[in-house]
Amino acid sequence: MKRVETVFLAGPDPWFPDASAYQDRRAELVRSAGLTPVLPRVGAGLSPEARSEVAARHLYADMISDLRGADAVIANLSPWRGTSCDPAAAFQCGFAAALGKPVFAYMNLLDEEDADPRGRVEALFGAMPDAEGRWRDAEGCEIEDFDLPETLLLWGEARRLFLIVTPDPWTDLTGLEMCLDRLGLYAE
Repeated sequence: MKRVETVFLAGPDPWFPDASAYQDRRAELVRSAGLTPVLPRVGAGLSPEARSEVAARHLYADMISDLRGADAVIANLSPWRGTSCDPAAAFQCGFAAALGKPVFAYMNLLDEEDADPRGRVEALFGAMPDAEGRWRDAEGCEIEDFDLPETLLLWGEARRLFLIVTPDPWTDLTGLEMCLDRLGLYAE
């Protein structure tokens, strides 16, 4: 097993209010664990004039390079702008997994009931069981339901997925701390 020295921090965090200060707090936690943080460059905060297809391609290439260079990934899989995690975080986890890198994850939730993705779909879009008892959304599409907090592929790839019930899901870093602790155990 390769020694873990660098950790890529996946998630929607660069887009949060006060993202710069929040990212600094995340990076400091990683450094205090004796590791080097790798913060994704996603274009958050760029002026509208600086956003273009060319800029997006450069940011994508930089992010892929950062993922390849990192030894592990810690992902914030908190539901964001919908029922599931940030799609970029899902991609980053999958890409890291394909490279054989360990992935650790956490999910911040306002309420313990929010850990149920079927419930999140039902609350946002409507859902009900069909004649066979399979849950379907308002469009009639079946809802993946394995009693897991996130899709089975993300849940299954995470060496550990911590669920944190917190009144402050945007800034609570308990899950990151727990992932760093487990990553330390993994690396021993």
